[in-house]
Amino acid sequence: MNIVETSARELRQTPAVARAASGRGSAVASRSGSAAMGDVRRFAMLERDQETALARRWRDQGDHDAAHQLVTSHLRLAAKVAMSYRGYGLPISEIISEGNVGLMQAVNRFDPERGFRFATYAIWWIRASIQDYILRSWSLVKIGTTASQKRLFFKLRSAKSKLAAFENSDLRPDQVSLIATNLGVKDQDVIDMNRRLGGDTSLNTPIYDEGYAGEWQDALVDETPSPEAIIVAHDESDQRHHALSRAIGVLSDRERHIFEARRLADEPSTLEDLAAQFNVSRERVRQIEVRAFEKVQMAVRKCMREQHAPMAA
Repeated sequence: MNIVETSARELRQTPAVARAASGRGSAVASRSGSAAMGDVRRFAMLERDQETALARRWRDQGDHDAAHQLVTSHLRLAAKVAMSYRGYGLPISEIISEGNVGLMQAVNRFDPERGFRFATYAIWWIRASIQDYILRSWSLVKIGTTASQKRLFFKLRSAKSKLAAFENSDLRPDQVSLIATNLGVKDQDVIDMNRRLGGDTSLNTPIYDEGYAGEWQDALVDETPSPEAIIVAHDESDQRHHALSRAIGVLSDRERHIFEARRLADEPSTLEDLAAQFNVSRERVRQIEVRAFEKVQMAVRKCMREQHAPMAA
């Protein structure tokens, strides 16, 4: 029989392995701390030859009892790894349960012919499952999308403790630079992740400050321009554009061409190109440009005065 390609969910639904994740194994998920470790110690550990034989039976024959023994004999490993993630504000029972999911994924993918112990292989699946669960549960906003961001999420608290930076406020620039260098990430990544470690905050969180009582959302400042400011800026832009259009009309054809090519084009023409086009010297082109610019300035000022004259009256 070929290796069974079964998802972790399907593996949990099989009768024998389900007893490891629920049944007798459910006691592990319903208790915490030393009590959980005491529960898993009831399951005997396997020798190398025993776990190799069980892994082959599951791989070659789909023997659910063999998979069950592999899972239960390593529940203590999943619980031990889960205990190292207690500081993230999540129920330890749920973390242990996620570790058990990773353990079952490892059973489903373990190849006994590679020569190493099952625990060496399973620990990576256990950690990955727990870390994915923490990242999913930590915030409503998705974080840790890349390998470096995930590593930063789980290493930042340890790095901060080494620097005695226990406050929840922003880190000092020198602390940010040192952590970023040690973890091989950008300074901005450290700043952003440190702020995310504070978790989500409700906009309806009550605040009390020197007699003021309200919600956090009441104190938020909208830094975008007001509708009135947007309308005023739009009107002023239209007026300047209209004034410029009228001002250019006072120029001769050659002045207008040079002015637009040198002052209004996205990629201004060079003096050499315009000199060759009009068969004059570079200096003459420069003089025409300066004179045209002065004419436009004077015409724009006159036009703007005319536009504001009725308002002033």
